[in-house]
Formats: sequence, C-alpha cells, structure tokens
Amino acid sequence: MIEQKYLINDELGLHARPAGLLVKMAAKFKSDVQLGTPAKMVNAKRIIGVMALTLKQGQEMMMTFSGEDEETAAAEVKAFLQENNFAAL
Repeated sequence: MIEQKYLINDELGLHARPAGLLVKMAAKFKSDVQLGTPAKMVNAKRIIGVMALTLKQGQEMMMTFSGEDEETAAAEVKAFLQENNFAAL
C-alpha cells in the first residue's frame, strides 16, 4: 500500500472540475484508490463520495493506493495533483 499526503492550495478547494478529473483518472486503475482525511476516507473512483468530503483550501488530503498497479496509480495521481495546485507533503 502506498500513502500520499497533499495540501490543498486552490482557493476553491477540491471543487467539481478537478474532482471529476481525479475520479476519472482513479477509475482507470485496477488498484483500490482511497481519498480523504484521517476522519473520513472515500473511494476516489466515486464522484459523490469525493464531493461529499468538501475539502477546502489549506486542508490536508490523504490518498492511499493498494493493488497490482498501485505504483503507477500513485505516480500518475501525484503528477496530476501537483499540476492542479496541490502540494505534496
């Protein structure tokens, strides 16, 4: 299992456009991809769960990857998030 943490820098937080793109990206992997905070984790392949987190600017976000393609999934998601104003911690 791979765990990554990010700081949300976008002033709108994890809003609809990047959330939708992130869900679409996560869905292409066979691995289980989870996203959230220490208090609540959701399936990153489901837009309803991701949007329900209502992650805001300045919050920390955690992602976990587990499965046969976890390394590829973690690397691609990390690159996407860094391009979209999320800072790796």
